[in-house]
Parts: sequence; C-alpha cells; structure tokens
Amino acid sequence: MANTSATGGYLTPTSPIPLDDLDLDLVFQAFIRGLTGLPGAMVRPRWQPTVPQTPGPTVDWCAVGVTPRTRAQDYPAIQHDQTGDGQDQYTRHQEIDVLVTFYGPHAMQYGGLLADGAYIPQNSEAIAQHEIKLIEITDAFAVPELVNEQWQRRYDVPMKFRRVIRRTYPVLNLLAAEASVQSDSGPSADVTVP
Repeated sequence: MANTSATGGYLTPTSPIPLDDLDLDLVFQAFIRGLTGLPGAMVRPRWQPTVPQTPGPTVDWCAVGVTPRTRAQDYPAIQHDQTGDGQDQYTRHQEIDVLVTFYGPHAMQYGGLLADGAYIPQNSEAIAQHEIKLIEITDAFAVPELVNEQWQRRYDVPMKFRRVIRRTYPVLNLLAAEASVQSDSGPSADVTVP
C-alpha cells in the first residue's frame, strides 16, 4: 500500500500516470494520420525496437517522434483539496517538441496538410483529450536525403505542443496539532488546535 502523509516516507501519486514514451508517440501518430490521410502503416513512430524496412522513394510516408528535448516548467501549482481525507493536487505544464519527417514524392504536400490542418480547432479535439495543445509549428524545411545512392524527397515539420500534467498525492487533512508558543517578555503557553 502506498504511503500517505500520515505514515511518512515518500509519496507516490494516486492518479493515473500521463502518457509517455511509445504511448505518447502513438497519440501523435493518430493525430498526423488523421490530418494527412496517410494510411496508418505509413505514419510510423520514429524510434522502434525493431526497425521496419524503409519504403522506396516512390512511396509517401512519415516518421513521427517526441524528441528528447522535453521541457518541464518550473514551479508547479500544488493545491490542497480538503474533500474527504484530503489530498494535494499537483499541476504543471510541459512543453514537448515533436519532429515529423515526410518522405516520398509528395513529402512537401503532406507536410503542408499537417501544418495547415493542425490549426483547425476541430482537428485538435483528439489530442485535447490528453490535455495536449499545439503551441507552434516552426519553419518547415526540405532536406533531400541520399538513400542507397538515390536522392529521396524529405520534408521536416518541427512542432511544439504543451500539455498539462496533473497528479494527486495522498496528503491528508490536518485534524489536530499541538504547539508551544514562547515569548521573550512572558511565560510560554501550550496550544492544542482541534
């Protein structure tokens, strides 16, 4: 059983853990698939345990992944909820960089579909369910890539998102306290607060 503020020791959250790693990649994979119309097998997580075969230069596809430069905002909000036994609500915002790389003869076209469609409010509803919101799409750029001695079209679309991380910790209500008050000018007093 997890510790509470009454037992002492480290506290772990009692709320569900936010999506991270491959699960977070899959949220963005579905988002990109929905905006571009590319088949699901052609919108691939950038980093996979087993690297699949790369489609040929005549096939349109993309790789998507959360870059390692995920930044958390300092100084989270922590509010005590006195309902029931009590608990602390921890809230912070986190910025996430996502790099989407399109390959194939229509790489720039698909990059444009993603960049334009990402700003349409209805298109953001799916990622909003995970408390994720688009902040910006920085300059997209074409970077042709030499693969097997053949130039392949490549178009990178860097995106920045912000999400809310919420956690609940079992910090119980303070029911009573004993304290001593000392004064330089007079006698001390013991105080009990029920």
